Amino acid sequence: MSSGEIAFIDSLRELAVHPAARGLTDDAAVLEIGGETLVLTKDAMVEGVHWPPQQSLTDVAWKLVAVNLSDLAAKGAEPVGVMLGYALGSDDSAFLDGLKAALESFDVPLLGGDTVSGSDRRTFSLTAIGRATHTPVPSRAGARPGDGIYLCGSVGGAMMGFEALTGTGRADRTPFTRPTPLLAKGCALSPHVTAMMDVSDGLLLDAWRMAQASKVTLSIDSTAVPIAAPESRRDDALRWGDDYALLFTAPTDTALPTDASLIGIVHEAGATPLTLDEEALGDPEGLGYRH
Repeated sequence: MSSGEIAFIDSLRELAVHPAARGLTDDAAVLEIGGETLVLTKDAMVEGVHWPPQQSLTDVAWKLVAVNLSDLAAKGAEPVGVMLGYALGSDDSAFLDGLKAALESFDVPLLGGDTVSGSDRRTFSLTAIGRATHTPVPSRAGARPGDGIYLCGSVGGAMMGFEALTGTGRADRTPFTRPTPLLAKGCALSPHVTAMMDVSDGLLLDAWRMAQASKVTLSIDSTAVPIAAPESRRDDALRWGDDYALLFTAPTDTALPTDASLIGIVHEAGATPLTLDEEALGDPEGLGYRH
């Protein structure tokens, strides 16, 4: 985050006093209504920031749904429905095709939303509503000293896909253009984890955020991280983001219900929130994507 964004979010925290907001430090809001626990999240995508000119609006629509559902996956929530905020413009039919495909693929209904007149740089947003499958709902906080640090999925695939899309590589574009939220795996993991979040802004930056929320130090072994990129790009893959893997912590003797890679250990809070290959990372700058 830039200093302006950090200051703005800090100001918002003064307003977000409801317990469901979780202090604006988590992937989603968790709202208890009667006997039901709802999980709500909202993400936006901006033309030229979140997608390049070469990317089809069909794929943009798919990705808009997928990234929001990934937040639900990180909370172990089943999707209930989504609401769309849409700036009208060219290729509206292409966007609708991608939206229809994503809603059908992930079996989630469109419940409503809003349309507006767009400018040259269009912005789309989506609100996703989910139902928690386990309580307490996992958060970024909760990692405990002695826990293992795990990654369900891999990193680097979106980076390679972006480079293929923009003409600098030949890898599969799908990890960047049409990511798949790990909904079933998030639900299966939620009763077993002490903390969990999805990897959207880069593994190292998101691990830093988890460590800060949990008031611990996360120590990661870079060689243990599964990457979907050439070995020569490992360092880039740890920072690039957009992979939507699940980063979580759990006791190392836990019988996990799905495949995951042990990539490090949680320690008592030290001088920095994060170490990589025993090197202390004293600043989040350069660890991932920040606005």
